[in-house]
Amino acid sequence: MKIASIDVTRIAIPFDAQRRAPERQETTFNAASPSLRRMETLLVKITCDNGLCGWGEAFGHLANPVTEQALCTLIAPLFVGATLPDSPQAIAQQMQRAEKALHAFGRSGPVRYALSAIDIALWDALGQQRQQPLWQLLGATRQRIERYASLVGYDNDPVAVAAQVKRAWDEGFTTLKLHETTVEAIAAARAALPPQAELLVDVNCPWTRQEAAQQAHELRALNLGWLEEPIWPPDDYQGLAQLKRVGVPLAAGENVDGDQGFINLLENGAVDVAQPSVAKVGGISAARRVFAMAQQYRVRVVPHCFYYGAGMLATAHLVALLPDDVKMEVPWIAFEAPLYPDLPRDVAFTLSSRPGLGYAPDEEVLRHYRLSLSQITDKGVRRYA
Repeated sequence: MKIASIDVTRIAIPFDAQRRAPERQETTFNAASPSLRRMETLLVKITCDNGLCGWGEAFGHLANPVTEQALCTLIAPLFVGATLPDSPQAIAQQMQRAEKALHAFGRSGPVRYALSAIDIALWDALGQQRQQPLWQLLGATRQRIERYASLVGYDNDPVAVAAQVKRAWDEGFTTLKLHETTVEAIAAARAALPPQAELLVDVNCPWTRQEAAQQAHELRALNLGWLEEPIWPPDDYQGLAQLKRVGVPLAAGENVDGDQGFINLLENGAVDVAQPSVAKVGGISAARRVFAMAQQYRVRVVPHCFYYGAGMLATAHLVALLPDDVKMEVPWIAFEAPLYPDLPRDVAFTLSSRPGLGYAPDEEVLRHYRLSLSQITDKGVRRYA
């Protein structure tokens, strides 16, 4: 069985998060930013010569055109015409060959994101070839997982933040994550929630070592589940290790440089929680390696997931490999149209028993919200309007 074509589709679906429009429009590259009104994603479909298909998703948001170009010109041509891998080991070997071939273009960024999408699609295809759901193929012993709500930013407005965490709690979420950066806004969320609620905070790398230490001291009394990416730059592993001494649990890993970044995080004792992001780190194959590394260092793993495509589905199956108390992150926003209409919406849900990822995107949603579509075959790249 050979890979006959690879389709690359950019879509952007509007969403509502019950927040006021910003006073002035800004160019934003953060998916949690108040300026954002629709969320982009980049989907990859691998089609084999017998008609079997596998879906993947690449990180990128507003940088998706760069990842799209990397897929069309550099990466997809490496896989078109190749034999579909028939085992997890064969997928890992094929991905390593591609990484070595492309290493001069960087070990992170758009090339890595594009490879992540290919890897996820190969795993989806393998599950369908073997007629096994991905969680089962990966060796998970549980099929039921729980989501946690990852809120977008509410501009550090304590009143808005308090209202939104109450709303998420009322929907049944017992773990909630903020994207706020002031003690006042975070404290408002804590005050609005019952004591048993788990509150997490992602600040997206804003502070120097000194600023982070001061903020962590002020936040310590709020009993956070973790403080995520507090230091700029994100690869200041020694700074994170020093900050851990304050006593607030630290989480990071979304923005590290692939496998090597996690080795650096773990060897420096820089985090309490490691956060591989399947659509950024190198796909399912790389995420599994991170899981094994973290186990060796006795560090808890909770994957990052601010996606709504195949990367989100892949994360769900990966979470099933982890201890029962590990929940799956989901963007807590209302999309104008669901990409997977039959995907359960409950806070806790049972993973599909259908082969591979278990779901394929709704074709009408893909058409309606499409920004671009390219198909790569052995004859080259064909671009559609």
